Amino acid sequence: FYVIIILLEEINMENWLTRTELLIGKDNISKLQQSTVAVFGCGGVGSYVAEGLVRSGIGNIVLIDSDVVDITNINRQQIADTSTIGIPKVEVAKERLLKINPNLKITIFKEFYSDSTNDMLIKDYNYIVDAIDTVTSKILLIETAINKNIPIISSMGTGNKLDPTQFEISDISKTSVCPLAKVMRKELSVRGIKHLKVVYSKETPKRFNNDETLRRTPASIAFVPSVAGLIIAGEVVKDLIGTIGDCP
Repeated sequence: FYVIIILLEEINMENWLTRTELLIGKDNISKLQQSTVAVFGCGGVGSYVAEGLVRSGIGNIVLIDSDVVDITNINRQQIADTSTIGIPKVEVAKERLLKINPNLKITIFKEFYSDSTNDMLIKDYNYIVDAIDTVTSKILLIETAINKNIPIISSMGTGNKLDPTQFEISDISKTSVCPLAKVMRKELSVRGIKHLKVVYSKETPKRFNNDETLRRTPASIAFVPSVAGLIIAGEVVKDLIGTIGDCP
């Protein structure tokens, strides 16, 4: 019987991205390590975006979310379990992500994104991920990013969906079916914004319980927002490193 104690500071982190390097190359690993991505919203979509980015080698990440983990988050959020209920989502995410990469540079803000926090939360990022639920905040974030020439990708609705295979990357102008995308198309068009990279689903929204008292509570399941989040993480990584040539 042996007990082996491995101290964190003794772990050699040099080769943890070896398999990623085989796929995208050493120079692109360096690009990702030097990039800063801000994830607005650390819920069902955002929590998976953040982890996908960090496991892919993003070296600097900023997380923004004002909420704490709730018991109803356990069914779909990467950071939610019985031990994290009541703890700020950004704090839970930070602890988890640093266990993946102890050298990660991470900044967290337990803040709600709005006009009053805009100047504090928007910096010179290489990329912004919009995983916010509130339409007003989404519009403000998108407008700000476009005005500052910061690349941004926005998550459309993942609630009331059951089929993760129907998610796709698209321009907001080409979306259909998704109720949130419809609202966003209209509101952005009014503001002169015709194009925006989004992840959305063509699946018709559905739910078993149609009780009117619960109408404003989106139905959800584990494998839908997580897939959307990982699709977004992949798109961010590909945009940051550019096109990879075909394998020899």
